[in-house]
Amino acid sequence: MSLKRTPLYDKHNELGANVVEFFGWEMPMTYTTLTDEHLAVRQAAGLFDVSHMGEIYIEGKDAAAFMKKVYSNDLEKLENGAIAYGFFLNEEGGVVDDLLVYKRNPDSYLAVVNASNADKDDAWLRSLEEGFDITIDNRSDDIAEVAIQGPKAQEILQKVTDLDLNEIPFFHFKEDVMVAGVPCLVSRTGYTGEDGFEIYFGNDDAEKIWDALMEAGEGVLKPTGLACRDTLRFEAALPLYGNELDADISPLEAGLGMFVSKEGDFIGSDVMKAQRDGELKRKLIGLELIDKGIARHGYPVYDENDREIGYVTTGYRSPSLNKAIANALIEIDGPSIDDEVYVGIRKKKAKAKVINKYYLKKNTKK
Repeated sequence: MSLKRTPLYDKHNELGANVVEFFGWEMPMTYTTLTDEHLAVRQAAGLFDVSHMGEIYIEGKDAAAFMKKVYSNDLEKLENGAIAYGFFLNEEGGVVDDLLVYKRNPDSYLAVVNASNADKDDAWLRSLEEGFDITIDNRSDDIAEVAIQGPKAQEILQKVTDLDLNEIPFFHFKEDVMVAGVPCLVSRTGYTGEDGFEIYFGNDDAEKIWDALMEAGEGVLKPTGLACRDTLRFEAALPLYGNELDADISPLEAGLGMFVSKEGDFIGSDVMKAQRDGELKRKLIGLELIDKGIARHGYPVYDENDREIGYVTTGYRSPSLNKAIANALIEIDGPSIDDEVYVGIRKKKAKAKVINKYYLKKNTKK
């Protein structure tokens, strides 16, 4: 099967990016180095091609009722133009996908889903639409997206749009915003812990938007790849599907219960209620390595009695903190803050300390 390419593929090659396969896509992993790009976003601004993400519209007079059935977060209280983070869950309480839902109006929602799950999500939604007067329109192949992130993001984007970007609060969006002369949907969510914007537009306008932003941010804005996108989100305690979340990990186990309605009657809600009532078996913790080494995804975690109690979901040497940290999913009654554990790294066991998994203070717009 041939790999998919975003409309910015040629641009990435022109910039000398290290292009790799990513869930069926050819995507830029780095342009220079992970650390250089990571710090550029923390200190100034970075520009990501995220055109591989999926965009599925759910529309019709029963759209609100359908979303209430399939989505974990409460959209009824959301104002038009606002965004909610939440989950599609399976019957066992595991995560089909984690996603953002943009509420256009009570009859129209945009679900922005993970690239790795876009086709699966589309099929899952369609399997549940019977009895609802809705239309499910998967426009993923027609929509391109870039994300500009960092403390200088607003200043740069403001140069190529007439809209006062202060009119878009955090977790809100506006449609038909002119960016470099192109009508776009612009939102303000971010996946880095920094302020920033997502810009959606047609594929044919991708290079025009990219070039306009890079010109507006000349000397400040850097192209940034998937490698630093992962380290940035990890430092900011934001989950990645396939790591902190998957079909066998519930949002409550991942510490994301705030995005699961306590009153809702959605698919998987009975399991969520049972877990809240004492049936939770695992928890996500943060670790700081005391011994040398990097705790990678899948490495086993042991308690002080040498008993295996879980595994690492994400681990890196943090570019911002300059120390080795990790997330781990362990038994619910396992070690807590300041307790010591051990991580199996190849043939040795490295000592680590349990710490707060919110490694870095977020700088998102309030």
